[in-house]
Amino acid sequence: MPASAGRKARSGERREAILAAALDEFSSRGFEAARLEDVARRAGVAKGTIYLYFRDKENLFQELIRTMLTPLVGTIEAMGQADVPLPVLADRIVDLFVSQVYETRRKDVVRLMISEGRRFPKLAEFYYREVIGRVLPVIRARLMLAVERGELAHDALARFPQLL
Repeated sequence: MPASAGRKARSGERREAILAAALDEFSSRGFEAARLEDVARRAGVAKGTIYLYFRDKENLFQELIRTMLTPLVGTIEAMGQADVPLPVLADRIVDLFVSQVYETRRKDVVRLMISEGRRFPKLAEFYYREVIGRVLPVIRARLMLAVERGELAHDALARFPQLL
């Protein structure tokens, strides 16, 4: 392996260690009380190393959302394209949520957004834009299709998919 490839691999490992440490720190202390010094300690890096990868604590948290939840959003978007009955799609989404959120550390990111979002509107806006704002239109479209197919008797759920 060339030296540059080795450096790139170590850089990627450091970045992942920082993200994992940040998740631990945010989960145990909350966003406001979490300190980058403590994230660095957990990751085994100098505090300044964090700034090589992330602009600030908010950017670090946003990257946690992006790396942990965006792949699931893409999966849900793809599921929304499948031509399957609504009950089948609903089962698949629930299974995905259980296996990929509830049974993983991703649940910590969601929990943090629920508990901290009201105090940190920029983070809440980012979460909405990157996660909720992408999932709701997919769910809404599938629910409207279910109404058209007669799988749902009324369009109320399609008009307000956030009720799900």
